[in-house]
Amino acid sequence: MTSDVLDSGGPAALRSGLLGDVIGPGDSGYDEARAVFNGMVDRRPAVIAQCADPRDVASAVAFARSHGLELSVRGGGHGVTGAAVAEGGLVVDLRRMNSIQVDPQAGTARVGGGATMADLDRATQPYGLATTGGRASTTGVGGLTLGGGSGWLERRFGLMCDNLLSADLVTADSRRVRADEQQHPELFWALHGGGGNFGVVTSFTFGLHPLPAFAIALLLWPAEAGPEVVRRYRDYLDDAPDEVGGALLYLTAPPEPFVPPDLVGRLAVGVLLTYTGGLGQAQPVFEPLLGLDHRAEVIAELPYADVQCMLDDPPGYRNYWSAEYLAGFPDQAADLFCARARDMVTPSPSQHVLFPLGGAVAAGRDDFPVPWRSAPWAVHPFGLWEDPADDARGRAWARAVCTDLRPWSVGAVYLNFIGDEGEERRRAGLGERNARRLAAVKGEYDPDNTFHLNHNIVPA
Repeated sequence: MTSDVLDSGGPAALRSGLLGDVIGPGDSGYDEARAVFNGMVDRRPAVIAQCADPRDVASAVAFARSHGLELSVRGGGHGVTGAAVAEGGLVVDLRRMNSIQVDPQAGTARVGGGATMADLDRATQPYGLATTGGRASTTGVGGLTLGGGSGWLERRFGLMCDNLLSADLVTADSRRVRADEQQHPELFWALHGGGGNFGVVTSFTFGLHPLPAFAIALLLWPAEAGPEVVRRYRDYLDDAPDEVGGALLYLTAPPEPFVPPDLVGRLAVGVLLTYTGGLGQAQPVFEPLLGLDHRAEVIAELPYADVQCMLDDPPGYRNYWSAEYLAGFPDQAADLFCARARDMVTPSPSQHVLFPLGGAVAAGRDDFPVPWRSAPWAVHPFGLWEDPADDARGRAWARAVCTDLRPWSVGAVYLNFIGDEGEERRRAGLGERNARRLAAVKGEYDPDNTFHLNHNIVPA
């Protein structure tokens, strides 16, 4: 079918009806347009529709269906699994639809479906407002939100989907609908963790929170200090106020001015503490972790949008991610976590991460399809490397981390942090009690399973 569409001038017909651009394999810019964040992914779609508005999206969806083309949706961010690029199919590319409209009086932001967190954070920063949004400025708002949306601000302001007020979608039959608590309420519910199964979200409206100041402490130690640092960090977070967020991570120490030369390029353990307030408030709260003889530090009050850029993931590396969400993190779990750091591909941008949850995450609505919100801890092996020869090692490391920590797992997992790990893991990411309800929503809005290149929900 793909060659028939190309030979019959299908892309030209689509191009004539779109305000945006249509790119095929013979066009300039095709390789750039099909490239994704993960260097392991090398897929060649038949057609890329770079949509400029919702009408373009509706036309592209209708074209794909009428020509029997596999359909994928590309938002603004990582798409680490490569599902955003349909091999031999049609890509609905939303990256041009990245506008942000902030209403400071109402405390809301309307966000295009192709926007990144950099787009959103830079737009809200001048008003001293923010909403939870990932841990890197290059993260796409769309995929992040639809999967639940974990980020630095979540302990104070909840998950990104907790702050979602409405969403505008193009459904599989090219209808344009708005979903909120009053209109299409079941669809709106499903968008809080059900992923991209129900349509193409062309814009989101979020509630914003006052964030006039933001403080951080970034501390580094040699990797050998890990077991002590991990225990102290764990005990500290058990009693920390909701204003505190951040992560503990093993990483390759970067060549930054604040890092001692003898630590650069070596495996190190770091703690990033974030605080939703000014440095004067944060400093005494950070104090319990400042006496562990760290070798490097940055303690400062910084704009939140700048902090979002601090750990930006470089594109083009080969990626493999996974996660486990934990009911507890006792000493045995901490020792296993630290021991696995030795198996990372280093030096590289890989990170071996422990995230604290709790706070507003745990206090949020428990009826949304984000069954992992009750977990106080998450472990996230985040592998990036350059050499294909390291693929097997990188995958094995991430899988071993999860296997080691599974005895403490809550049984649920954040699907945005994993790839295709099988049906059991997919169901664990949605929750057994949500599965039938999600399948019913899928059956109403996408009965033919048009949107299936994701953590797929089969329509009822």
